[in-house]
Amino acid sequence: MALPQMTEEQRAAALEKAKETRRKRAKVREDIKAGKLTAKKALAKRDDPIYGKIKVSQFIESFPGYGKAKAEKLMAEIGIAEGRRLSGLGEKQVTALIEALD
Repeated sequence: MALPQMTEEQRAAALEKAKETRRKRAKVREDIKAGKLTAKKALAKRDDPIYGKIKVSQFIESFPGYGKAKAEKLMAEIGIAEGRRLSGLGEKQVTALIEALD
């Protein structure tokens, strides 16, 4: 599928919007790392595009004490696919993540 033709102004606006979205997602991960946001509160907002598009592995790695290896192990135990995003989790997976992380 071909990309739509955009003017320079439209392209600049789209790039700025994408940059702002990435900034908001980084802020969510920082809040988790700082302890300002719990897994339960973050997962409750997974219908919000900012939260929902965060990869589960990045979400888990945001918690203190979790790195790539521990995140992969936890995801395997719960049965979450590697590329899954928060918005794609089922209720049982959400419950298991909350129990493990909070």
